[in-house]
Amino acid sequence: MVEKYNIRTDLALEEKERFESDQVEVQGVVLEEEYDKEREIRVTTVRIETENGAKTMGKPVGTYLTIEAPNLSSPDEGIHREVSEELAKYLIEVMKKIIPESEQDKEVLVIGLGNRQATPDALGPYVADNLNVTRHIVKEYGKYAALEEMNCVVSAIVPGVMAQTGMETAEIIKGVVRETKPDLLIVIDALAARNSRRLNRTIQIADTGINPGSGVGNYRNAITKETIGVPVIAIGVPTVVDAVTIVSDTMENLLSALETSESLKGVGLVLGGYSEAEKYELIKELIAPNLNSMFMTPKDIDETVKRLSYTISEGLNLAFSGKSFE
Repeated sequence: MVEKYNIRTDLALEEKERFESDQVEVQGVVLEEEYDKEREIRVTTVRIETENGAKTMGKPVGTYLTIEAPNLSSPDEGIHREVSEELAKYLIEVMKKIIPESEQDKEVLVIGLGNRQATPDALGPYVADNLNVTRHIVKEYGKYAALEEMNCVVSAIVPGVMAQTGMETAEIIKGVVRETKPDLLIVIDALAARNSRRLNRTIQIADTGINPGSGVGNYRNAITKETIGVPVIAIGVPTVVDAVTIVSDTMENLLSALETSESLKGVGLVLGGYSEAEKYELIKELIAPNLNSMFMTPKDIDETVKRLSYTISEGLNLAFSGKSFE
C-alpha cells in the first residue's frame, strides 16, 4: 500500500497574494513585509485578527509567516545559517505569545510528520534526527543537567504515516501528549507549492496548526489546539509542485509574451483578466483527469531536503536555547 505524500499547501505567500489581488483593505487582516536586501531574505507576515477576516481569507484566525530566500535551495552554508537565525528569532516571538515567560521548564514536543522512505516527504523525520532533545536527561538527572544551555525541555517523535502504522497521526500524537503533557507542539511537514519559484526556497510558519495531506487532497485529521488540546506551531517547506501549478506558471510567462505580440494581444488581455484562483481552476479542469494527481520534485531533492532539514533543526535548537537575536 502506498500513501500519498503527507503534504499541505503553503500559507503566508498564498494569503498575501489573495490579500493583494482583492485590491481593497480586508478588515481584520494585516499584511507586513520585511526585506533584507544584503542577505536577500524576505519575511512576509499575514495576521488574521478577526472572525470576519478569517471568513474572507478562508483561514483560521492566527499568524501566517513566510521566510523566503532564493538561495535557500543552494549548498551555501552562510545563507542557511542566516535563515536558521531568522527562523529562531520568529519562533521565539511566537513561543513567547503562547507560553508565558513566567512559566519555568517549558516542555516542547517536536513532531516530524511525513514518510522517511519518500524523500520529498522526509523533511519532518530528518529535522527530528538533528534536534537537541533533552527531556530524557532532565527526567534522569534533573533540569540543571540540560537547562543551562537549553531554555526548554525538548522531546521529539516521528509518528510515520498511516500506510506504515495503520493509525491516524493525530491519534498517535494525542496519546503521546496525554502521557508527556507538553506545553507546546511544533509540527514539521513538507508542503506542496502553489508557485514553482517557492519550491525549496521558502519556510512557512503558522500558529494555527496543520491539516496533514491537504496539499495533495489526502486529508487526515487536523492537528490543532482544538483537536489535541495543546497549542500547535506548524513549520514546513514546499518540496513538490503539482502539474496544474507548473502549467499555470507557464501560462503567466505566455501572457507576458503575448503582451508584446500585436496579433495575439487580445488573447492575453482576456486571460489576464482572470484572478490567480480562476486561472488555477481553469487549468485544473483543462488537464483533468490525466495530470491532476501528478506531483513533481527537483532531481536533487535528496541533498536539498537534507540541507533544509538541518537549517530548520538548527533554527529550532537556537530558539530552544533562548538566544537573543536583537
